[in-house]
Amino acid sequence: MMDIESCTELNEFPQMLPPPPGTFVDREELIQHVGDFAVSQGYVVTIKQSKRDRVVVLGCDRGGVYRNRRKPADESSAERTRRRKTGSRLTNCPFEAVGKKDDGLWILTIKNGTHNHEPIKDISEHPSARRFTEREIVLIKEMTEAGLKPRQILKRLRQNNPDLLSTPKHVYNVKAKLRQGNMTVENLRNSLQIMRNFKSLRPQKSAVRNNYLAVTEPSWRQRNPPRVPNLIGGRFVDSQSFVSIDVLNPATQQVISQVPLTTNEEFKAAVFAAKRAFPLWRNTPIATRQRIMFKFQELIHRDIDKLAMNITAEHGKTLKDAYGDVLRGLEEVEHACGLATLQMGEFVSNVSNGIDTYSIREPLGVCAGICPFDFPAMIPLWMFPLAVTCGNTFILKPSEKDPGAAVMLAELAVEAGLPNGVLNIVHGSNEIVNAICDDDDIKAISFVGPNVAGTYIYARASAKGKRIQSNVGAKNHAVVMPDASMDATLNALVAAGFGAAGQKCMALSTVIFVGGLNPWEDKLVEHAKAIKVNAGTEPDADLGPVISKQGTFLIVDR
Repeated sequence: MMDIESCTELNEFPQMLPPPPGTFVDREELIQHVGDFAVSQGYVVTIKQSKRDRVVVLGCDRGGVYRNRRKPADESSAERTRRRKTGSRLTNCPFEAVGKKDDGLWILTIKNGTHNHEPIKDISEHPSARRFTEREIVLIKEMTEAGLKPRQILKRLRQNNPDLLSTPKHVYNVKAKLRQGNMTVENLRNSLQIMRNFKSLRPQKSAVRNNYLAVTEPSWRQRNPPRVPNLIGGRFVDSQSFVSIDVLNPATQQVISQVPLTTNEEFKAAVFAAKRAFPLWRNTPIATRQRIMFKFQELIHRDIDKLAMNITAEHGKTLKDAYGDVLRGLEEVEHACGLATLQMGEFVSNVSNGIDTYSIREPLGVCAGICPFDFPAMIPLWMFPLAVTCGNTFILKPSEKDPGAAVMLAELAVEAGLPNGVLNIVHGSNEIVNAICDDDDIKAISFVGPNVAGTYIYARASAKGKRIQSNVGAKNHAVVMPDASMDATLNALVAAGFGAAGQKCMALSTVIFVGGLNPWEDKLVEHAKAIKVNAGTEPDADLGPVISKQGTFLIVDR
């Protein structure tokens, strides 16, 4: 086995990603985030240094290996004792993460993200797997006071956790620490309550988080222009990426926000959060998931004005079109509110002698959605409400041209009670799309967009064995019959052809007039000239700007 002291090349070992940096409400949440992510990568963290109210330094725990534990036989007893006492835990891995408290929040930074050892193949072999959870420590205290012996306590604990690897010796150690005052059950209970508040499936939030939101704006909103955040594991966090895309108001060319290109580590963290949330979410009763959708529906109605205004500012479509965008997506949320009956399977008895058949509907796991720019609210609402109500967890990638509506909808979903990690948002362009297609933990992808991109995503993701829903190639034609109503038809043609400046997949591009064009041509031109072009926020606007200069060329070419 290679001596660690002689290892000079840190990159000899397979890469183990560091946890993504971010902002946390309290110290315990930060430590849990780092610890959970570390286990997913094959290493374990331990607290190296802590000033409880200011800073915590987390390092990599190599697994309980000690130096100088094997002693030569010719040494004296005193020398062996001295050497045994100086034997140190092997924690010399360079990995180090630092959490610091600043303005009431804990900020995680990675001081050194590299390791000098192989990933742990079986985390259950690490000594950390034999540590008791805070809840188990509380139970040990209570059962000790009730007169139970360590072996009896361990037997009771294993009834709830059959995989528990601790021994009676570990129970003795906990009891000793409780007697010495190194652990206080009151603090443990308080910590447990905080964790319940963050992990609960009920639509409520912790008082800590509510107070924070009431007095402090998150860092991504304090920037000018604001940065669009990622949503990872229930937290809206500013990306650590230095590369971003400006989101422009098409009517004024003003930069209204910036979209960071999510880093690979942040994407992995989002997938990890969705994967971790899946087992608990899939076992949540469908009625509970429905109640969250009912609340989500109510919140969208409450904030529809803000959503529509954001869509108009980022996309350019008129406010009337923007309201329609939200309302058409809201229909999908309403549909999700009634999914209980659609989730029922089928049963047929005696299809052959002594043979019954049945079918059941089960969630797939982590799913993903890749959205275009033309309907910033409707298309995300096509995707994640149905997916999560069916018991899946979700990774959403909004369009980088107008991501604001998707982030606002995610905020409402979290407010409605969607548990941490069930819905996650990442931003970017080609690199993130490729990552979604290639990640083995993502089981299904929904895509809406142009033919070329859809064909590429379908081929790349299906090669990985994923289920793909690729909505591409829309092309609307109208056929006008000779007996059609003149006024109604002209209004419909103009609305279908010029709505949202033609920036939608179902925009009308071809009209066939049965019986000839002559009776229609002049009146159609007259209706087109009557269209009022202005910023989408203006009350008399019929037609807003296209989303970008590149969009202008696409419309003209079309």
